[in-house]
Formats: sequence, C-alpha cells, structure tokens
Amino acid sequence: MSQSFFDQPILNSPYEPPARYHALDAEGQPLEQPPIEGRRPCDFITPVPKPKRRSTKAAQASLVFNDADGLTSEDQEYNPKPIINEIRSHVATWRALPSDRDWGVTPATARLLHYWRRTEVEGLRPFFCQVEAVETIIWLTEVARSQKRYAHLWAHIEAANKQSGPDLLRIAMKMATGAGKTTVMAMLIAWQAINAVRSPTSSHFSRGFLIVAPGITIRDRLRVLLPDDPDNYYRHRDLVPSDMLPEIGKAKVVITNYHAFKRRETMDVSKVGKALLQGRGEAPITIETEGQMLQRACGDLMALKHVVVINDEAHHCYEERPKGSVEDLADADTKAEAKENKEAARLWINGIKALKRKVGVRAVYDLSATPFFLAGSGYVEGTLFPWVVSDFSLMDAIECGIVKLPRVPVADNLPIADMPIYRKLWDHIGKEMPKKGAKKSEDLDPLKLPTELLTALDALYNHYVKVDEQWRRAGISVPPVFIVVCNNTSTSKLIYEYISGWDRPNADGELVNVHRGHLELFRNYDEHGQRIARAPTLLIDSAQLESGEALDTDFRKLAAAEIEQFRREKQERTGVAQDVDQIDDAELLREVMNTVGQVGRLGEQIRCVVSVSMLTEGWDANTVTHILGVRAFGTQLLCEQVVGRGLRRQSYELNEHGLFDVEYADVLGIPFDFTAKPVVVKPTPPKLVTRVQAVKERVTQRPELEIAFPRVEGYRVDLPDERLSATFTEDSRLIVSPEDIGPSRVTMSGIVGATEELTAQGVGDQRPSAIAYSLAAHLLKWFGDGSDGLPVHLFGQVRRIVREWLDGGYLVLKGVPMGVLDYLEIKDQAAERIFLACQRYEHGPKSIKAILDPYNPRSTSRHVNFTTSKDTYATDPRSSHVSHVVCDSTWEAELARVLETHPRVVAYVKNQGLGLEVPYRDGSTPRRYIPDMVVRLDDGRGPDDLLNLVLETKGYRKGDAQLKAETMKTLWVPGVNNLGTHGRWTFAEFTDAPLIESDFAALIDSLTNKEVA
Repeated sequence: MSQSFFDQPILNSPYEPPARYHALDAEGQPLEQPPIEGRRPCDFITPVPKPKRRSTKAAQASLVFNDADGLTSEDQEYNPKPIINEIRSHVATWRALPSDRDWGVTPATARLLHYWRRTEVEGLRPFFCQVEAVETIIWLTEVARSQKRYAHLWAHIEAANKQSGPDLLRIAMKMATGAGKTTVMAMLIAWQAINAVRSPTSSHFSRGFLIVAPGITIRDRLRVLLPDDPDNYYRHRDLVPSDMLPEIGKAKVVITNYHAFKRRETMDVSKVGKALLQGRGEAPITIETEGQMLQRACGDLMALKHVVVINDEAHHCYEERPKGSVEDLADADTKAEAKENKEAARLWINGIKALKRKVGVRAVYDLSATPFFLAGSGYVEGTLFPWVVSDFSLMDAIECGIVKLPRVPVADNLPIADMPIYRKLWDHIGKEMPKKGAKKSEDLDPLKLPTELLTALDALYNHYVKVDEQWRRAGISVPPVFIVVCNNTSTSKLIYEYISGWDRPNADGELVNVHRGHLELFRNYDEHGQRIARAPTLLIDSAQLESGEALDTDFRKLAAAEIEQFRREKQERTGVAQDVDQIDDAELLREVMNTVGQVGRLGEQIRCVVSVSMLTEGWDANTVTHILGVRAFGTQLLCEQVVGRGLRRQSYELNEHGLFDVEYADVLGIPFDFTAKPVVVKPTPPKLVTRVQAVKERVTQRPELEIAFPRVEGYRVDLPDERLSATFTEDSRLIVSPEDIGPSRVTMSGIVGATEELTAQGVGDQRPSAIAYSLAAHLLKWFGDGSDGLPVHLFGQVRRIVREWLDGGYLVLKGVPMGVLDYLEIKDQAAERIFLACQRYEHGPKSIKAILDPYNPRSTSRHVNFTTSKDTYATDPRSSHVSHVVCDSTWEAELARVLETHPRVVAYVKNQGLGLEVPYRDGSTPRRYIPDMVVRLDDGRGPDDLLNLVLETKGYRKGDAQLKAETMKTLWVPGVNNLGTHGRWTFAEFTDAPLIESDFAALIDSLTNKEVA
C-alpha cells in the first residue's frame, strides 16, 4: 500500500479539475502505487454505495447504445456509468474551447460561465465540482439538445425517466456531502432566471422555481436562495455579476418541504361532527383540493407557466419500481423504515406531478450525495438513479480536500473476525439491543448495554478528550462534536442516559437523580445531581422534530438570552414581532441543532448529539470529529449518508501549496470501507478563527476612520490631438525566457545512435523593422475606442514609439529568438507595456477617467465582516475602522505598527474583505489586482481634504507586479482623481521589509513637501 496515500491524501486543488487520483483496487483499497495522472473515472467503487444483495433479476445491466433510441429493451435496468463518463468527457472538451463564440450558448450563459470560472477573486469562490455540475446541465440543455450527434445522450435520459417516472423529466447531479449543493442550486437558478428574463420566448428557461427539501430544517437553511433574502447567495457569495442582479430579482422562488404536498383538512371537525354535517345527504368534503394544496405550498408560482423544480436530498423522491419489487427486506426494523421511505417518496413525487398538471414543469433537477433508490422503492437498495448525468464522488472530494478524511478501525487486539469488531459493531451487539416498541423506555436500564458498545464508547470518547484538549490549547472557543447514530428511540434513549446521566421517579413520583453519566465531558448533571445550565448532550429524533416535542424546561429557561436572540433574528427575517413564548419547542430544537458549533448561539456548547436513524440531512455543523454508529448498515449507501454528517470541513483556507490541509473524522461502528492500514495521527485541532469586522463604535467616536473608495470597472482614455509620446521606465521592460514559451533547444536521442538538437526560431519575420511594424499594428487596438474603426492616423507615431521601446533595450530575450515577439501572448504583453508608457506621458489633466460600477460606484470599510484562521494584528481603535489586520506575512504587522505611530496617518485599513479591486490587463487577459493597504493622510491640506494612499508591499516583483504598479500609477490613480468626486489618491510600493519605517517616513515627507511647495 502506498504510504503517500496517508502522507498526502489531498492531491488536487478544490478550484481546478482533478489532475491526479490515488490508485485503488477493485474493492476500493489503496494500492502500492504512486498517484495516477488524470481524472478518476466514474466507476462507483468503494466508498460509493453498493447494493446489499445482487439477484439476477435485480442486477443493473449495461446500457447498450446500438440505435438512435439508446435502449434495447423496455425492461432494461440502467447503468449510468458510461453515460456519466461520456458526458464528462464532452463537457471537458467543450469547457476547453478558448472562444465563447464556439460554446453554443446564449450570451447571458457565456457571461455567467466566465464569471464562475474566474480565478482572481478574493475569498471563497465556486469549487470546480460546483461549476462542473452546472456546466453539465447547461451543456445538455443548450448544446447537446440541438446537435444530432448527442441524441443518444438525451435518449438515455428520456428513456430512464420513462421507466422510473414517465410524467417528469428529471436530471440528477451526484455531489459528495460538503461539496456545496446549495451553491449549485443558486447557480442553476441564476442561469435559468437571467436567460428567462432576457429570452422570454425560449422553451429552455423559466423564472419560476420550486425548491423542495426533505424537512423543515433544510427548508429554513435554503432561504439564501431567495433573491430578497439579505444573505442571498447571488450577492453574498458573488455568484452573479452586479449588472445581472436585477434579473435575479425578477425570479419567483418558493422553498417548501415535501410534507406541504399533503392535502390538509379544511375543517377541524371530529368524526361525530362530520356525521352531523352529513345528515342524510352526501358526506361533506373536509379535505382541501389539489389546487388548494398547490396554492398553499407553491404560492406565487401558480401564476406562472412551466416552472423548474429543484429537489434537495433528492434520493427521497422517486416512484416505486413499475415492474414489481425485487427487494429483500430482512427484519422488522428494515421493513418499517422501508414503509416510511415509500410513503415519503410517494407524497413528494405526487406533489411535483400535481404541479405539472396545473402550471407545467419544465425540468426537475435532483441534487444528492447519494442519488440511490432507498429501501421501499422496489429496487435493490443502493441502485443508482438512472437519470444521473454528473458525479463528483466522496473519493473525489477527499482527494480535493473538500471534505474531512474518515478514519476507520483497521486492526484490534481481539482478532476473532476477519474485520475489527468496531468496524461492524452491530454484527456483535445487534441481538442484545432493544427492539423498537418492545418495552417502555423508562423500564430499560442503561447499565445493561452490551459491553462491546460500552468499550467502543469509551475508546472513542478517550480520543475525543485528546482532541478537545488540543482545541482548548489552540484557543478554539467551541468544542468538538461527538455524534451517536442509533436505530430506534429505545436504543438512543439508553445511550443518551448512559452518556449524560438520568433521573428516575421514586414511589411518590419525584424525580430522583440516579446517575450523573459515565462520560465526564458529556454529563448533563453536576456533582450535586442538578441539571447543568447548558447541557452538553442532546437527544433528538425525527419524530420529536415533527411532533414538536419540547426540550427540557430547565434548558429552555436557562437559555433565555439565546432564545431572545433567536426571536430577534426571526423577527428581522419575517418582519413580524413574536413573543418568545410563541416559539415552540420543536422550532427551538431545530435552532439548537442548526447552531451547533456557532459562537453565541443556542448550540454553541453542545458536545454530543445522540440521534435516531440519521441526523437531519443538510445539517452543516463543521465541528464534528467523532461518529459512532449503533445500527445495522446494510449498504454503503447508509454508510455514506451517516458518515457524511461529519465530513464538512472546518477551514476553507488554502495552504502554501494551494491545497486544503487534511482534516479527519474518526468513525466507529460504520462499515465504511475506505482505508485498510492502521495510521496513528495525533489529533489536529482546527486553526483558531478570528472575526475581522468593522467596529461601529469606532466610527461613532471618530468618523474620519471610515474609508470610502470607488469601485472601478475600467478606464476611458481621451487621445490627444497633439503628438503622441511615451515615457519608458523600468516597469516598461519585458523579459522573455524559456519559462515563458517553453524550451527553445531540445536534445533528441534514441536508445542508440547519434543525438540531434532541435532549436526553436520563433514565427514571423525577425527583422527589427518588420517586428516594429507588426507590433505597431497590434498596438493600435489598445488606442481604439472599442468600435471597429482603429485610429490609423496614429500608426506612424505608434511605430516610432515601438522602435524607441525596442532600441531602448526594454525587450530582453534570454535564450529565446527574436521571432517569439510574434507569438500573440508575448505580443500582447509587449503592447500592454508600451500602451501604459504612453499613458504615463503627460497629455493633459483630464485625459484619463475611471469608469465606475454603475450599480455600486462606491463602497466603504463599514462592510468588512469575515472570519480567518490566519495570524492577525489587532488594530489601534484610534487608527482603524476595522478590528484586525490579516497578516499574510510579517510585513503586514510591521506596516500596521508603522502606520499607527506616524502622526500624519489619520486612518488605515487592510484591503481584505474590503472590496477594493483594480482592473488591469495581463496581455489580452483581464485580471483584478487587490492592493494591500489603504491609508488616509493629512498631507497639509487639513482634515477636510485628506490624501488617500494605496500601499503595496512586495518582497519579490514578478512580471505581473510591474503591470499592477503601472496600472495604478498611469490609469487608476489619475482616472479616479480626474473624476473629482472621490477625493485625492496616490499609490506607493515598498519592496524592502526592514526599511518600511524609514521608507514610509520618506514617502510622507515627499508628499507633504510637494503639497507645501
């Protein structure tokens, strides 16, 4: 087995297509081989779910593409793997097309794709897997549908739907837990809505969306998809360009849980009351009609036509197998679970069908980490939905670092089985555990739990204690979380009491404390037998959430401050004032669960959660470190669903290699076949997270601390009527080496025989006059106004300037021929430098003006609010509006100290989370530059006319640093100053860390003396 698999499990950047993957055998175990180059094919090896049993009549057969319809038989059971791999290949080829004119999509779609694929943005941007999922839907809808060569792909999708759900067109995206399905939903809505507004007659798009979730918890969390939500993803996650936000505002988005599709009683009448109303006539109709149900559940969508449905956790939504069941349901618990699954799936799918009958459904997009048929579907549990078109598996997510790496038992000191006991714990304790409903839970004794279970709890808890100590030493204010997943309420209550303690009534009915609990950090009772104010252990189950069972009264009373905070948040969201007593216990319980690990919220200090079946899907706590499974896991489907509750990452900051650091989740009792080698790794706590934010109180006392700045989108240059000239500096120099173009000399050799050296000569005419002519003709585009007409009357002057640049030695060729200047990329870089040199020449005070964002022309430091795990420097309240400076290096802290001690500095702020971006071009590629600091200076004009200084610190100036500095000096600063509406601005760059203090003092003296003069 390759040790590198454990030394370096994360191979790929989360923002780039996976380029390497670990070599695994047919069972999904690592091989003693180095990582394989390329993208892992979609083949559903472990840990992707597999059916529990394979019968000949239920096995998935391969799909045969031997005719235009794609299907050889009506009874074909589909295997979508070949389709997924084929579609992935087509999408990759399509993605690589350099020009959006060749993409075959609408202009709005092309704009969104450019926006999502951009690389130079501040903060978290869409992961590659998120972009790929949306790209797949876009390609199938806008490209493949119109081309005959892809007809077999749509034939497969349509035929798969015909067999499994003939009334709807469903397309599923398989994405690992923690890969960000909510972001994908927002991107799909943006793509559909913007196109629907701009092309209202198109049959592909809609501006109406019904988002269906499996429960109230997820429904509430998905409110970020509402365009009018203050935290909506379109703006908050910067998923849509600012000029397209008005189109998003025209979208109608309704979010519901599938339970809303159940037709309700319209009259609260008893059975006797119904008989009285009926009398001798027909029975009164006391249940709402289908139309009334849809009006209640779908609201504004009923006024539209052909809406789009998006199913979250879509594996709960399916039709039963039309050819009859081939399931093998072994025990009573499995049969009961299958019945619940069947009823939920029928209600969900029938609700969508009803919507189609009333208003029409254009498409149904399914998102799930496990889009497989569940027990009760009639299919073998774990059979993949045949309409799945894209796959980013858990293994892919692990290799990209998007999720935690699960660790499972691989050896123990009791080798009585072929697998460690704690890998399949239920096999050893299942017969001793209580059956559902066998006894009243009050009669069960927590001390009589099987010893294997108690030992497993103890072993995992001991490791939890070590992790907790690591977190506390690191200064993490919230604890790690330990979850126990049980099979029924009897089991969960027993384990909950064993862990946290219990009360039993005496003969008089008084509750008497019997036991404090065996696991100290999880105890809900103190040494005096009294309930702890903030109980660290929580018991939940789905029935409790749905029925609204109350939390413990003491917990609710002692958490009054947090409840009041929740009331205020709910009032702000809904606009309706609510008394704290109107928040029912089920709602409060959901709030506790949704805020586990969040500072200052109800769930802040929860350490242990004991749950029936699985924790609520969509639960996004990222502090889970330990998982114990106490139930049967018939398929890997259940394993992945349960383990997925603990795989969400704690930190999303890249390390120095551009990858995520590995994070772990330790798992017992879940036969999750992933690794097979014992690995001893010390508990690694997450990095301490600091909130960096604008402090309102500082500006209240010192308004001058708030720093405002313009949001520049581009520049307008007015060509002079007089002679065109340029001023060349060191920043005008272009250095070209083999690193930029590839080797220019290559030695070729066979296994025997003579060697030969190949030498690159470049392309085009290498005479200086010919190069100057070609470069001058190319440079004219930079002086154009964007129209087709070029300023050809300037050609002579431009050619003269190009000759000055060449003759002045500003083109430096290191081991490459002169002909490389005819390569478009090199030519663009040369033209950019010459163009900026022309702007540096004084043409007049108003020759350059900045073009501002038409929707958000101005922003300020008041909007800074983010968290970081990097080192920070706490700012002086008298000098900065923002609480901290994020230290990417030691330079920032030293510079902050210098700024705070200089008497001419009125205010400063680090440009992180601030939003100050400078557009520039690297050759023909548009980019964004983010300077380091913004400083407000008193340069002698008094407090009403301060100078804004943009500062940059660079230890090593690469080629792009030249372009950034040149853009600031020649375009951004004069362009903003010429507007006359955003104050005075200047720019400076420091390149020597030890001299920052003296260099800054000299800079201030020069600026002040210049103003005095």
